[in-house]
Amino acid sequence: MPTPLDLQDSILAAWDTNCRVTASLIERIPSSLWSMAVPGVPRRSVRALCAHLHNSRCSWIKTLGQEHGIAAPARVDQRAVTRRQLVAALRRSGRGISDLLQLGCGRGGRIPPSKRYVWRNLSLDVGHVLTYFVAHEAHHRGQITLVARQLHCRLPAAATARLWQWRTRLP
Repeated sequence: MPTPLDLQDSILAAWDTNCRVTASLIERIPSSLWSMAVPGVPRRSVRALCAHLHNSRCSWIKTLGQEHGIAAPARVDQRAVTRRQLVAALRRSGRGISDLLQLGCGRGGRIPPSKRYVWRNLSLDVGHVLTYFVAHEAHHRGQITLVARQLHCRLPAAATARLWQWRTRLP
């Protein structure tokens, strides 16, 4: 008989896999694409789209975790961050989101409400929080892929294939 799956371990592993997929894509973005403007949004670059992932995580960590002792990492400058700096920053913010999910798992499956959290459209049970964060990042990974195609700068096959090879991305 198989061993029962520990829900906290499963949630944290799923988040870790998502983080690896995001980092893998960002590491493989061609240098020529990094500073290019997003078609139709000339003030936003591919770099800024990528930086948004980390900065968004930081905002959620601050909003939901600060009252509970979870420190948000520093945000990055979306106009100047390098890929290497961003991947390192994503590791830090990934741990922060993991800490939020652990907090929720340790509190009966719900992240405790925060005085800072006024936008009440997200249920704070760990399943919904995890799904929201993964969906947000998947949306932007797709956006980055589409922008690359629009700019005739296709991403390397190793980058796009890894977006869907989650089994090989397991910790």
